[in-house]
Amino acid sequence: MNTNLKHWKEAATLILVAGRRLAADTLTSRGPLTAASASPPADCGRIRARLPLGSRFDYDVLMLKRSGKSGFMPNAYVFPGGLVDASDFSSEWLDVFKQFSDSPNFGLRSVKQRAETRPPMFATDRLKLGSPVPGDVAFRICALRETFEESGVLLVVPAGNALSEVTRVASCLSSNVNDLCSTELSRWRTLVNQDPCNFIRMCRELRVLPNIWALHEWSNWLTPVGRYGAKRFDTAFFICCLQEMPQALQDEKEIVQVQWSTPLEILHSYQAEELWIAPPQFYELSRFCRFPLLNDLHNFSVQRATEGCEQWLPLISKDEHSRPVSLLPGDKLYRLSSGVAEKNVNTEDHQQDPQDSGLHRIVILGSHAVQLQITVAPKYNHLLPVDRQALSNDLDGQL
Repeated sequence: MNTNLKHWKEAATLILVAGRRLAADTLTSRGPLTAASASPPADCGRIRARLPLGSRFDYDVLMLKRSGKSGFMPNAYVFPGGLVDASDFSSEWLDVFKQFSDSPNFGLRSVKQRAETRPPMFATDRLKLGSPVPGDVAFRICALRETFEESGVLLVVPAGNALSEVTRVASCLSSNVNDLCSTELSRWRTLVNQDPCNFIRMCRELRVLPNIWALHEWSNWLTPVGRYGAKRFDTAFFICCLQEMPQALQDEKEIVQVQWSTPLEILHSYQAEELWIAPPQFYELSRFCRFPLLNDLHNFSVQRATEGCEQWLPLISKDEHSRPVSLLPGDKLYRLSSGVAEKNVNTEDHQQDPQDSGLHRIVILGSHAVQLQITVAPKYNHLLPVDRQALSNDLDGQL
């Protein structure tokens, strides 16, 4: 972990997607789908007038409701995740992953993105900070550990197999873990919550490896100035697609409710003021609306992950109606070097000319109303979110 950061603390989040059919009565999930050779839809990057019917989504996304006592985004629905712990970068992981010691990044696939354009949290040389564990590995370990702590979902693979075998059959979990009763897994969950170092101990005793290969790089969001209090996070977002929905249980401490829903259902509940999600969650869920089928989303995420991602620090401004506007990289008014956004952002021009170039912004219309104004092409072969008008049409007519 990087203790030299002045403004942010490093964190990792896991967007956990699962097929609707329930798994066996255990806290351990089935593995991720195996990658297929199919390409994503040719129009996945273009705004479409209509969306698939909500009932056609064959998967749900795991959302966790934060406690009202939380110091960061109380009562918000979030993806599993949290702060990086020193144990995630511990040299003890070298022994746990010793069979892959000769493989760069413990066998993770290489990212094609140029080093100078990589987000700093991925580009930082961790050896210079005293850790032999690469950031690509440690942040995945963090996301898996936090997911286990917060929801009880444990994503592991058996230790002892060759790298080629582990990555090939990453969709299968160890029989040792499957044979453990929920009481045993609950015991380990309690221990890991008490001390993150126990995650290493658990993997050793159960002879399993955190399934870092099932997590695919998705995005990197930084908390903007003054939006959610003094706490700010540099967060790596990963995605993992599971064949079946695992049982998830809140911890009744940080997390008070667990919810599995389709992206469209979550966005509908948000607009109906039944739950609250932050703009990054709204943005990412709007992206998922382009893929109502689990296999398509999985195949896209696997293929896209090797492209890398862009660091996004929203710059907060106001529009002509004094509404908050988050400018994102690529917007014509985005000036990261100045550290602040333009004081007055005109959002009306986009209404008159939807093809206005150079727009990449989130307009906060109200506590449960967000408008995405995007006319720039996404980098790194990523998806454009579905716009608010198309989303609203489908929410009104289909749910």
